[in-house]
Amino acid sequence: MGNSRRNFFRHIGSLGAGVVVGQKALADQRDPHAQHTEHMQHPSAQPSKKAAKIQTRAVVVESLLVETPDVPKLPWKMVDGVREFHLVAEPVRTEFVPGRVVDAWGYNGSMPGPTIEANEGDRVRVIFDNHLPEMTTVHWHGFEVPMNMDGVPGLGQDPVMPGGRYVYEFTLHQHGTFFYHSHFAMQEMAGMIGLFIMHPKETYQPKAHRDFGLILQEWALLPNNTVPNTLAMEFNWLTINGKAGPACTPMLVRLGERVRLRIVNLGMDHHPMHLHGNTWVVTGTEGGRVPGAAWIPGNTELVGVAQARTMEFEAKYVGDWMLHCHLPHHMMNQMVSMVGPISHLGHGMHTGMSMENGMGMLRDGNALSEDFGPSFGRDIGESARMERAVTHLVGSPLAAQKPRQESPSQPPQAQGHQGHKTQGHAGHGGDVMYPVDDPVKKQVPGYPQDMWMDTSHWVPNKPEFYGLRPTWDRAMMGMMTLVRVLPPDLYDKIMELKQQEPQEGQMPTKAKPPHPHKH
Repeated sequence: MGNSRRNFFRHIGSLGAGVVVGQKALADQRDPHAQHTEHMQHPSAQPSKKAAKIQTRAVVVESLLVETPDVPKLPWKMVDGVREFHLVAEPVRTEFVPGRVVDAWGYNGSMPGPTIEANEGDRVRVIFDNHLPEMTTVHWHGFEVPMNMDGVPGLGQDPVMPGGRYVYEFTLHQHGTFFYHSHFAMQEMAGMIGLFIMHPKETYQPKAHRDFGLILQEWALLPNNTVPNTLAMEFNWLTINGKAGPACTPMLVRLGERVRLRIVNLGMDHHPMHLHGNTWVVTGTEGGRVPGAAWIPGNTELVGVAQARTMEFEAKYVGDWMLHCHLPHHMMNQMVSMVGPISHLGHGMHTGMSMENGMGMLRDGNALSEDFGPSFGRDIGESARMERAVTHLVGSPLAAQKPRQESPSQPPQAQGHQGHKTQGHAGHGGDVMYPVDDPVKKQVPGYPQDMWMDTSHWVPNKPEFYGLRPTWDRAMMGMMTLVRVLPPDLYDKIMELKQQEPQEGQMPTKAKPPHPHKH
């Protein structure tokens, strides 16, 4: 009998160890294919001082953790059968591209906020602290939770004041792609959003091998200003997971894998997201999984404001495939006042109106006057400093006047480096462009229209960029990123380079950047 009792408790102990292993697997973000054993509280149970007596069950789930490039995961711990997270609202200084500093608001030092992952059936507790200088709340977008947990200030709860704390706790009985955000509108536009993934009890079929989460945002930033204007109706920076092209970390896929893309949009614009070279099916919305019979094939999906869309495809074709918003002005950064000379004589539609006007920041005059009416273009950023005076009389004899002479202090551009200022790049013929002052080309109505730009200084030194063509960044701007479908040898090489990266908390060693390798 004594042996039986010992064996029984030994068996219970081993079961508990399996549960701990399962929890560790969900928290370990380095293993996206981990098979874990889950410790779950019965959905009907409520937390209490007797939580230790609540029956638990070990459920073996093949969990595919979601990868969110450039965004961390929010850690958790199991407390009395409840999956507990600690979420902190606070100002966050970040960079959209290297050198472009932005003072945003986010959570736990990240903008967007860290990704939260849990399982259908989990009891979840989020201890929320407000480190902002003003009140806020957290809304759990799309969650079916009690009203006082919904996060609407005034209606369901009192606002969380600066330095205050509020504990959100609820049971998850849904599954799919969801998100959390502040329920103060301008705080949303300051960056306060994060993904919340609810994994299903039963693995989705067909089974995906790679699962990625992306958040779309837009921003209005004046030159030499790090604080976005959250009241803006026009935007000049477009980001995916807080980064703008070409600085978005590519998503890596091995040839033949099934890929899941989860995309959430929280801003002022809808975004038709387009994937090159592949056909996907839409398998989910912000309401959860769509039945297979209703899946729609395509390659462009409109992700509306406050919506989530989940797409899946088979990675059958090797290539570095662009994923981007197809609105033309969302495929650029720091847009300038006009593209091509356009005339404006007297009243009518203006060109080259300033970004300040577009954002409603008027320094004088009447806001309803014709001077502040609709206009083409914007005036902001690096490219604005490179603008040159051109005649509005496109195609006229005046446009063919003798080109401006270089001043003695300005030597002519070297042969092979002519083009937009700072855009020459020796050794790549694609960078050799039109001279700055070409009287013949100026006679072509609308010239210039191209947006080719050397942005290699904005590309982070990461293994994920290994093997791309030397000029891959020239047309990668705004709301653009890459899904790289790689042959096994190149995929393995990049994974090897990633393993050589310094671990968090270690000082990086000085290393030579990987040599570009075509494939």
